[in-house]
Amino acid sequence: MLKIAHAERFVLNVPYTPRCEEWNALMVRQWRVVEIVKVTLTDGTVGWGESLPHYTWARTSDATLQTIIGQNALSLIHDDSLGAGLQIALLDVAGKALGLPVWALVGGPLLREETPIAWWNTEMNPEVLAEEAKDAVAAGYTFHKIKARPFLDTFAQVEAISAVTPSHFRLDMDFNDLLLHAGIAAPILQELDTYEKVALYEGPIPQRDLEGYRKLREKIVKPIATHADVPPLQIALREENCDGFVLSECGLSNAKRVNALCAAFEKPYWLQGVGVGLMTAYLTHLGAVLSHARWPAVTCMNNYADDLLVSPLKIKDGFVEVPMTPGLGVEFDESVLEKYAMEPPYHLPERRHIVTISWPSGRQMHYAYLVNRLGNHSAVPFSHAANAYHLDTNRQCWEDFLLGNQPIEPRGVRLSVWKEDNTDEWVKLYERCLRGPVRG
Repeated sequence: MLKIAHAERFVLNVPYTPRCEEWNALMVRQWRVVEIVKVTLTDGTVGWGESLPHYTWARTSDATLQTIIGQNALSLIHDDSLGAGLQIALLDVAGKALGLPVWALVGGPLLREETPIAWWNTEMNPEVLAEEAKDAVAAGYTFHKIKARPFLDTFAQVEAISAVTPSHFRLDMDFNDLLLHAGIAAPILQELDTYEKVALYEGPIPQRDLEGYRKLREKIVKPIATHADVPPLQIALREENCDGFVLSECGLSNAKRVNALCAAFEKPYWLQGVGVGLMTAYLTHLGAVLSHARWPAVTCMNNYADDLLVSPLKIKDGFVEVPMTPGLGVEFDESVLEKYAMEPPYHLPERRHIVTISWPSGRQMHYAYLVNRLGNHSAVPFSHAANAYHLDTNRQCWEDFLLGNQPIEPRGVRLSVWKEDNTDEWVKLYERCLRGPVRG
């Protein structure tokens, strides 16, 4: 009864909320491209899955969809190479056919009937983040992951959010390697330690710097997290360079492997699989049975104007309720397949803009968003900090800071965005920036 009769995929252009639409253009514009996978069994049972082609642990190809026809859906659920959307759809359809929720297919006892979840935002100025934080509280969130940057006043970000949120609200400060080394990072993190709402620090310096991370752990109070793949998890555990991990390779088999290793060393981690309602439901099921998925999961669902579900997941007091009905336990809204249908190529037109960084001293730097003639980012040599999910970042700006060319984390630094307006002034400055960063 679990024989697969048909599999297909659909690509959608799902809008962001107005505030996220404006700021996500700096870094993650392509996350609006959402792939939906539908799997139908011979008895008519249907399962749905979801992924972002520009951020996923594996993509699903048309050829892969053909290879699974006639196979038993349950026998495929542990194959992470099938692609995120297809793997989730297989779990959904197998659970429905067997009358079991996805968490029961994952294996192990139900440890949590609700799992922690975080609000997420990209690079934003303090007053913008404060508005997002107010929305987070209203939506039932108590944990907020933000992008901390040397070209944004991190202390002002924390203070602005703290001013509009309750005492139990907490922040994850994600630096993506941009504090460069322990000598720069230590005093900054020590000062952030004094803020009640700062909960942990993610990737403050390049993750290959194992000695630097050990030094930081000796100097600061709050936990440090690194990604579970760089350096390899076994090395990070052996070297004791962090307090916990970010798991972004959330395929079922890999998640269970990482959980087993983290359990052996008593290390927490959070699940991070970016997407909308179906992805969030999937991670909720994983979090229900994986013992050390103790930190709030990140899916970025809050960035979207539509969760693609008939009824939303239930989020309250920082936790999302684990669905108990068969499959993912949520109903996909099939009307969105027409509403947000996208034609190939599945890549949104890039927004050209100039980013200006201003310091209290009067120093200014201007950077261009680099796009080549094919509409893709130029091939700027880049560190691990700009990994696959940063396809829409302003690489020129990041590269300049990663090279150590600009001041790191002073108070009062400010980011402004000048969108393309076809004025002579904008065109001339943009053309200059294309040749390299321009000192103001």
